[in-house]
Amino acid sequence: MGKFKKDSQTGLRPGTYTDTLNSSETTGRNSDEHKIAQYGKRQQFKRNFGLLSVVSLASTITVLFNGGPTGIITTFPIIFLGVLFQTLVLSELASMIPLSGGQYNWVAILAPPKLSHFLSYLTGWITTITWQSAVPAVTYMCSNMIVALVDFHYPNQTLKNWHATLIFFAVTFVAVFINTYLGRVFPTIECFSFLLHVFGFFVVLIVMVYLAPKAPPSSVFENYINGGGFSSTAVSVFVGTIPIMFGFVGFDSAAHIAEEIGNATLVIPRAMLMTVVLYFVMSYGIVIAMVFCMPVEEVLTSTYTFPIIGVFATVTQSTAGTVIMTSLIIVMLGCGAIGDMAAASRTLWAFAREDGVPFSSRISKIDPRTCLPLYSIGVTATISIALSLIALGSTATFNALSGLAVAGSYSSFIMAASVTLWRRLTTSSEKMPWGPFRLGKLGVPITVFALLYSWVGLIFSFWPPVAHVSIKTFNWSLVVYLGVMILAIVWWCVRAKKTYTGPKMEISSHQWMELFGEMK
Repeated sequence: MGKFKKDSQTGLRPGTYTDTLNSSETTGRNSDEHKIAQYGKRQQFKRNFGLLSVVSLASTITVLFNGGPTGIITTFPIIFLGVLFQTLVLSELASMIPLSGGQYNWVAILAPPKLSHFLSYLTGWITTITWQSAVPAVTYMCSNMIVALVDFHYPNQTLKNWHATLIFFAVTFVAVFINTYLGRVFPTIECFSFLLHVFGFFVVLIVMVYLAPKAPPSSVFENYINGGGFSSTAVSVFVGTIPIMFGFVGFDSAAHIAEEIGNATLVIPRAMLMTVVLYFVMSYGIVIAMVFCMPVEEVLTSTYTFPIIGVFATVTQSTAGTVIMTSLIIVMLGCGAIGDMAAASRTLWAFAREDGVPFSSRISKIDPRTCLPLYSIGVTATISIALSLIALGSTATFNALSGLAVAGSYSSFIMAASVTLWRRLTTSSEKMPWGPFRLGKLGVPITVFALLYSWVGLIFSFWPPVAHVSIKTFNWSLVVYLGVMILAIVWWCVRAKKTYTGPKMEISSHQWMELFGEMK
């Protein structure tokens, strides 16, 4: 049997063929299995995720120094609008092609034939490093906030960076345990974590609003701060948006567990949109409360690693109250690390399934007993631990990881959205395999706006937090990003150029033709 080529009329490419299924295996397939079979994939995961559990997973994955209160309160809605447009574009793609690989699958199927293999390959690496950097970034925040809370509660006992690293190991172990041994109840755990997020939101909001002294509106709406010493306040504000953009990274996590979701073509778009809207509503509510209630100068000069602990201490005037509120945030960060590991491991597994990374044959294995990608979960955990050993609590490392996550997320979106825009402009709408979620005539302007926003975000994701850069303040995300791209290109030249052909067909060619011959 050979390879499927792009359709001569539509130019769409279902995949390359590897005969691993018997024709009898398609009998009784539900619509989800039928849809992924359209792109040559067979069902390997159990579909345990419904709408609530998917929204829960994505919602739990979730800037005063540059910008100040005014910068935060004005840029947050702009970032939300840009991310919302990104979400609309990706939701349409996920509804059309519900495969766990996400962006690299979409690029492979929609890109120009001569470029599809290489562009898909690069997109796969970019998407993979996005999630592989997001896991240690969130785990870093969780472990270091635990250290900061211990320092607050026991001021006479100062913990070292290596203590944070050991706690990092513990958080990673918990994330691995829940993603493997508790895999069957993982969706239920994510639903619980979502409810905890909602509860934590109201607790923090109510405490801040009712107990904290209120700042005058002028100090909120007329208080730009250029703490980084940049040549203009505008540049400072843009640099200050990196943490906000990082907060939204992960909104597409639902797309990376597509093959574990029932009714995926509808659930994924709804989950992604609900995730972004819920995150904005809750986060912006907290942001407004914070900028009106916290003493800005005290926060900027605070000795706390996480100034929010000092804010809670000032507002509550209680050690116990500060510990409880901070602990809520720690638990929510831990839930985020668990969800990130799930999405990151599935993304790595999906790319390894197409021979996109070294040791693909091993990483792409699915455990027959649990129906989980145990090897990719283990590799994801190993990468996180390796990065933590390099970091040993360095703040510069978190800046690099968060910047890398933003850069990877935005550049992979640019790749997917660009080929989608090209396809919209060159292919008749009737020939596109649309899913139930469509943007219709608004697709082109929405995609163009999302691309413009993404380019701006990508550029500033590499900027350091201060104008006068040192080793500690340098944003190493650009170095890591370029290093990974060089490694990817080297691997392409050495091996992947011969083995990587985009999404592989895992069903027989005869079966595919019987099901989807009308697309030819």
